This record gives sequence, C-alpha cells and structure tokens, in this order.
Amino acid sequence: MQFCDDCGSMMKAQGDRMVCTNEDCGAASDRDREQEAAFVTTESQTDDDVIESSEEANFEGKPKATDVVCDECSNEEAWYTLKQTASADEPPTRFFKCTECGNRWREYN
Repeated sequence: MQFCDDCGSMMKAQGDRMVCTNEDCGAASDRDREQEAAFVTTESQTDDDVIESSEEANFEGKPKATDVVCDECSNEEAWYTLKQTASADEPPTRFFKCTECGNRWREYN
C-alpha cells in the first residue's frame, strides 16, 4: 500500500501513475515497480494469517493456553485465538475453546 507524501491518504494505481484518493489533494506520481514488488497483496496472502473467533471457528491446531481453567469441566488446557476488539491502544481479546469439552469463553485483558 502506498500513501501520498503530501496529505497521507492512500494512493491508487491508475495506469502507469499513482493517484491520491483524496480529491482535495490531487497528487500523482509515476509508479515505482521495484517498490510495488515488496508490497503484500491479497493474492499472495494465505488463510494461515487469518484469526477466527466466530462460533463456527475451528480452533484445533491453534496455540494452546495452559494458564486457564474451563468453567465447565475444570480442564486446564484450551486452544486460543487473539482478536483486536477494542481500539488499537487496548490489549487484544483472547477467545478460548476447551480441548476437552469444547466450551468457549473469552478473556479481556
């Protein structure tokens, strides 16, 4: 992703030029193909980078926490995922699934 040097808005490709998305700015520059080669695009991303926290999420294979206790079966091991549910300056929320009974809960730090 490239940002405008003048106003900080996101730039978008338009042919051989990069154009600022801020209509009030109007800045444009030639595309830097070497710089673009270093960008991560959605085509090159994999599902391994995705964090699932929905009810249907498959937690098996995720990291395991051993510092928790399941309220349902008292098991002391659970898979977990992290998700930023509040503003960026707040710690992420941990979502757990018990490795024994499948009970789900969350922990706010």
